[in-house]
Amino acid sequence: MPAPLQVELTVEEDITLRELSLATEVPRRTRQRAMAVRLSSDGWRVGQIARHLHMHEHRVRRAIRQWQTAGLYGLWEQRRPGRQRRWQEADANAVEQWLQEEQSDTSLQLCQKLATERQVHLSQRTMSRLLQKRGAVGTDYATVRLPPNSQSL
Repeated sequence: MPAPLQVELTVEEDITLRELSLATEVPRRTRQRAMAVRLSSDGWRVGQIARHLHMHEHRVRRAIRQWQTAGLYGLWEQRRPGRQRRWQEADANAVEQWLQEEQSDTSLQLCQKLATERQVHLSQRTMSRLLQKRGAVGTDYATVRLPPNSQSL
């Protein structure tokens, strides 16, 4: 059985964590971690905190340990692994504008246009996935933007 984790907070730390847990512009997971640390300082056990916050016990223990080792910095999300996106929101908006034009471009043509005009190199498959996520309907040969009130095919 793991040893009980208990955190002792100063008044300033408690105020900071309270403000952090109530801030709407802070990511939800960070707010949950702040609440978990505060509840731990109030004498709650890990299982009680996990049930109350709908978290797994391991996540509660990790949040408490991160607070103990890194303080406030430990509650924030760390950078996740993986490759950075090659395209930005502005690039996707430019593609949507091109789709509004009269001519119909294939996903390959859109990739080439994006490479020449915005220096962003995407594969045809990535472009197709991007179009599907953004609400465009079509195949790799012809992509058509449907009006929002029309029914899909």
